[in-house]
Amino acid sequence: MKRLVALAALIATPAFAEGELKLYNWFEYIPQELLDKFEAETGIDVTMDTYDSNEALLAALKAGKLGQYDLAVPGDYMVRIMADEGLLDTIAEGELANRGNIDPQWLDVPFDPGRRHSIPYQWGSTAFAVNRDVYQGDISTLGIIFDPPEELRGRINVLDSQGEVLTLGSIYLGIPQCTQDRAQLKALSDMLMAAKAHWASFGSDIAKDVLVSGDAAAGMIYNGFAAKARAEGANVEYAFPREGYVVWMDNVVLLKDAPNRANALKFMDFLLEPENAAAVTNYAAYAPGVLGTEPFLDPAITEAPENNPPEGQKGFFIEACDEATQRLYDAIWTNLKK
Repeated sequence: MKRLVALAALIATPAFAEGELKLYNWFEYIPQELLDKFEAETGIDVTMDTYDSNEALLAALKAGKLGQYDLAVPGDYMVRIMADEGLLDTIAEGELANRGNIDPQWLDVPFDPGRRHSIPYQWGSTAFAVNRDVYQGDISTLGIIFDPPEELRGRINVLDSQGEVLTLGSIYLGIPQCTQDRAQLKALSDMLMAAKAHWASFGSDIAKDVLVSGDAAAGMIYNGFAAKARAEGANVEYAFPREGYVVWMDNVVLLKDAPNRANALKFMDFLLEPENAAAVTNYAAYAPGVLGTEPFLDPAITEAPENNPPEGQKGFFIEACDEATQRLYDAIWTNLKK
């Protein structure tokens, strides 16, 4: 009887093979060839699921997916939120052999001081791109998205990402990102609701495709996605608006209760090798956070206009608000998405 009970318990318990890695990542963000290379070098089988926003990642982990994945790739502000909510494991001193390859500017970052939970993955910007066959006017302002010219009205895609949309809206209005001032919050909400009337869609994973297909004439987009759209034949120009734009860094984090923790650390070390970090950049068209990648980078990526903002243009990281303030922004976003 004891043997039957033990067997039943074994069957009911999820089994994680020693040779597995469970990765939770953004869509179109790592080349399959790089995953194949890691599998060939280590014998570890990689399974990857995807999400389309930092908020979707957080919601999924809190809804029960924590303990199912080893690694995830949140943006800067989300790393801090996840750490504060106890969703991340700590990387001990000496656990990453290639830690010294991290570019010093990305080592002691405010969202993860001392890189206790994460390593840099890629960094870039979020603004918007415009189809120049449709609109030839000035695109140096966030008004293209929030108070669009007639030619673009009804033909704009906006990222389905609370962090980017509300931050860019705040930048456009010139108000703090984490304000509790009721007048400022009302102005942000009113402006977004008025702008929504001119938007055709919310979509992060479609941001590139709708510009390539022509279904959208303008769209909020990540700079690498804009570069890909241009490479695929869309006559689009990526803007660095004078009011400012979002700067972000995505990071590979070690999740709490990772079922394959040792394999996760091996993959993090793998991504810190310059050739492998460059392979991600050459695929995703952003910028690496690792030293020594230059010999492996595609000049078409490093020289792309989407990766080279004009001198003096200012970018802003998304701020992580305190819980009470965040609830106010959550309410604005929920109302906007109705």
